[in-house]
Amino acid sequence: MSGTSLDGVDVALIETDGETVHVVKSHNNFLEPLGPTGYRGYSDEEKLLLRVATKDAEAIVQPGDRPGRLPEAEVFVTEAHAEAVERFLAENGLEAGDIDVIGFHGQTVIHRPDHRISVQIGDGQALANRLGIPVVSDLRRADVEAGGQGAPLVPVFHKALAEASGFTGPVGILNIGGVANATLIDSKGGVIAFDTGPGNALIDEWMQEREGKNLDDGGRTAARGRPDEPLLAWLLTHPFFFRKPPKSLDRNWFSHKLAGQLSTEDGAATLTAFTARAVARALDHAPEIPTRWIVAGGGARNGELVRLLNYHLRSEITTADAIGWSSAYLEAQAFAFLAVRSLKNLPITFPSTTGVREPIGGGSLARPEA
Repeated sequence: MSGTSLDGVDVALIETDGETVHVVKSHNNFLEPLGPTGYRGYSDEEKLLLRVATKDAEAIVQPGDRPGRLPEAEVFVTEAHAEAVERFLAENGLEAGDIDVIGFHGQTVIHRPDHRISVQIGDGQALANRLGIPVVSDLRRADVEAGGQGAPLVPVFHKALAEASGFTGPVGILNIGGVANATLIDSKGGVIAFDTGPGNALIDEWMQEREGKNLDDGGRTAARGRPDEPLLAWLLTHPFFFRKPPKSLDRNWFSHKLAGQLSTEDGAATLTAFTARAVARALDHAPEIPTRWIVAGGGARNGELVRLLNYHLRSEITTADAIGWSSAYLEAQAFAFLAVRSLKNLPITFPSTTGVREPIGGGSLARPEA
């Protein structure tokens, strides 16, 4: 998984039949990890290439279009994922034959489902050929072409993991990557899911511009500032927040430059509060208010953001790591799960998660060529 935060490639190994995941509870009811994980970070030069490619992607009209530096970026993304898997296998004493399938998300460069476009660059066939392992990629396209939002894709995994962990609803699972998304499971097992709004992307871009840092470590900069309340009130009038789910957000709909007149600390505080309050707005659409929230993704490591979520959600909040899940690798695990579902022709998106008319499968399978 390489997400909208553009920080690197997450690798995770799980064992699943595509319907259940296998977790082990220790003596104190703490869940053991699903399997080993790995990471291949992007250099500053590589991040710049992806940012430029994302900008060039605004000219995409058809899913196959690759204007500007997108062809170069697509080769890089494929090679970076291959390197990540090769290193992971070596570090864990594994061989290609030990792996049944790879779920390859690719790098999202544009997401406009209302125009039936969601493009994740990365060559699944080239990856399969290099690694000698079958690859499932392009997991969003079928849903978008069928009129769905193409996101979020992880709710079916969230539900399986919650069931394996013995959690009963109402529970909310919040993943805060570049964009934040929520899965809400009610007490009868019903699921709705949607993007809540910006996640870490605006905060990260703000810190990069103001301080030359990749993120607000622990939310310490935001904690020293004061949010601009009029700006926040205006941001939350965006039509996205009034739309009923399912709904998804293009990473580029909001810009950190909206806080450009503020000090570094106040801007960080405002953008962090924006993420938290956008999540709180999700409760407007909840059939049942979650009594427990599990927070994953990079945002789970932002102490100030978690503090604000505690204040606005007024429910029990825990991080994924605190219960034995993985805050950092939950999405990588999810795409492994989705790849197996794709192999078995099981649905990966549903009317209540993406707005597609009926549950459908997805993904394109590439087998290694001789």
